[in-house]
Amino acid sequence: MYDVLVIGGGPGGYAAAIRAAQLGGRTALVEAGLIGGACVNFGCIPTKVWHRAAYLAHYLKTASDFGLQAALGRLDLNGLKARKDGVSGDIRMGMEGLLKNNGVDVIAGRARLEGPGRAAVDGRPLEAGKIILATGGTLAVPDVPGLEEAVLTTTQALDLTSLPASVLVWGAGPIEVEMACCLAVFGVKVSLAAADSRLLPREDHDTSQRLAQALRELGLELLLGYRLESVTPAAGAFTARLTGPEEKELTVERVLIGGRRPNPDGLGAREAGLKLNPDGGVKVNEKLETSVPGVYAIGDLTGGWMLSHAATAMGIAAAENARGQNKKFPFHLVPRVVWTIPEAAAVGWSEEEAEKQGLEVETGSFPYPINGLAMCRGELTGAVKVVFDPRQGEILGVHIVGAGATELIGEACLVMQLEGTVRELAAGFRAHPTFSESVVDAARDALGWALYLPKR
Repeated sequence: MYDVLVIGGGPGGYAAAIRAAQLGGRTALVEAGLIGGACVNFGCIPTKVWHRAAYLAHYLKTASDFGLQAALGRLDLNGLKARKDGVSGDIRMGMEGLLKNNGVDVIAGRARLEGPGRAAVDGRPLEAGKIILATGGTLAVPDVPGLEEAVLTTTQALDLTSLPASVLVWGAGPIEVEMACCLAVFGVKVSLAAADSRLLPREDHDTSQRLAQALRELGLELLLGYRLESVTPAAGAFTARLTGPEEKELTVERVLIGGRRPNPDGLGAREAGLKLNPDGGVKVNEKLETSVPGVYAIGDLTGGWMLSHAATAMGIAAAENARGQNKKFPFHLVPRVVWTIPEAAAVGWSEEEAEKQGLEVETGSFPYPINGLAMCRGELTGAVKVVFDPRQGEILGVHIVGAGATELIGEACLVMQLEGTVRELAAGFRAHPTFSESVVDAARDALGWALYLPKR
């Protein structure tokens, strides 16, 4: 019998298993596929290799602005795929080694929850004092007539050895936006369409607007507020029929989808008595406990933001609770990052969300075009926005579009984790010239004393 049984070997399950073992628990991890899950094998890591290639290609075009005469050659997708597979393989091998190093028993197979303290792996029973569910998410395929024949999943796209000339990307979430950006930089004619009225609909409105404008400048066609009605073959390509502000027909070679949903399928969730959220995710409380005693759930399986770093942090908290601690997971501190050109990132509430909560809300912002490093590098698109409650100075959210946004958001996460106020952030200083200065300058603008902006 195990003290802790973890079902699922992605970033969340991996972290949970190692943390439980560190705390002295006899621990097993069950995984039906590759260790590392979606993140390592066909999600976060592979797409960041793509983003790096797109970033280099994009900025090579501006080399002449810095006195460099350089020419961009053809894109070698076989070389890019080899790089992607190599990085994923190295990380996966490291994860497998660390599980072994920490004494975690890794069991290959598909697990099914049988009830409190009980599971079965391919029919073989296992018992554990506590069980942590970490089966992640799966592709959400829209129910659109004819789509199946035309569909290109993000996993398939990352293994392409030749690019389609044209693609319709369906969806306005982070995955779809990232893939659309890379494909456009690689020279594909990209149309991004979605039922949502704006990009990244869960993020701050200003973030959506800034990123939409940047993507249009990269050559993307944005069709927001549309429905994808049907996809039909058309002379070696496909015709996608869209309805919305007007009816449209697009002829494209493929239709790319990347949306994901929680993956309780095959886990025996309902049969075991697990309550589910409306989005299909397993319902948990702030300690990540499910409705079944002794059973925890983490990561994409619980729905929400569905981000690998959230899964990792949830895995740590669940493991600590499974070993007798009393940890509450800070859902409000989950950072969100989007690897586009430029990048986008956020933590906390958007201005609209804070207002819906009935809070008194004020904001401050600082544009990239007057940041010294942005000017030096020619990366002028973007801004930092701080949302706060003026009564106590509580920082409610920080939203960044611009170069380095995915790293800068860590500053906001830390100050919010330590319950720092906007006044304390504004009183700080950073090295010059750096992008991080803009975070402090946005806080100063929030308080009305920005040094590098005109008086309000």
